[in-house]
Amino acid sequence: MFNYKTKEKLIGLFFSTTGIMTLLILIGIFAFLFVTGIHTFSEITPTDFFLGEQWNPAAYGEPSWGILSLIIGTLMMAFGSLVMAIPMGLAGAIYLSEIAGTKTRELLKPAIEMIAGIPSVVLGLIGILFLSPLISQVFGLSHGLNALTSSVIVGIMVLPTIISISEDVLTSLPNEFREASLALGATKWQMIRMTLFPAALSGIVAAIMLGLGRAIGETMVVLMVAGNAMAMPTSFFDPVRPMTANIAIEIKEVVTGSLHYEALFAIGLVLFVMTFIVNFISDIIIENRARKYKW
Repeated sequence: MFNYKTKEKLIGLFFSTTGIMTLLILIGIFAFLFVTGIHTFSEITPTDFFLGEQWNPAAYGEPSWGILSLIIGTLMMAFGSLVMAIPMGLAGAIYLSEIAGTKTRELLKPAIEMIAGIPSVVLGLIGILFLSPLISQVFGLSHGLNALTSSVIVGIMVLPTIISISEDVLTSLPNEFREASLALGATKWQMIRMTLFPAALSGIVAAIMLGLGRAIGETMVVLMVAGNAMAMPTSFFDPVRPMTANIAIEIKEVVTGSLHYEALFAIGLVLFVMTFIVNFISDIIIENRARKYKW
């Protein structure tokens, strides 16, 4: 049998090894994307790649390698999903933490978190069979496979992240905040709006940023319901092709080692950097919040 000190050392070694392996995997993914994707810029200028409005590597004559339309499609879908998810997510978090009874909270919170476990292909089918025809009929469109449909479905996928983290942040606030506000004559809504919400703002912003990172990286849903047109989108009623969908569509058709292959990995590198920045900012916000309130 191991003694106490040996067990402590083994446990510490296990967690240290796990942490180092996680870091090495992250560095390895970035290195692979960078080494493969950086070759793209030996034949395509960064200006043409990032600011070009047309992506058409298979065009006769001169191929087009611009990913601006893909970037805009990604951002439209991601931010459109947040427009829907933020109000609903904050309302749900406030209800669970401050209004709902204990039994209601115990019932609703697991149900909300189960949404995150729904396979994205199932939500994609719901988007194709129900939401897309509905949006087409309501707005008089020829079809409903567009940025709006994908934004709504991805917004549903982002909801559990925003609700769960925001609810945890609100619940973790000291009761003194509530008691002091109510003692000064504030109503319950004033207490939530003027005391709890400002105190939890950094944690809520971090939840939104994590939801944004989730939305940017979504593939299957946007592949099914975004329309996947390579033209520059001008409104949410236009079909879009986000970067994730573009990689999923074309990677199976390219020749390994070709310029097209390397360009797709360059797009993957751009996605990796975008999601890394979003998650890094959210981590900074959470750390500042913890340091501010010393929880």
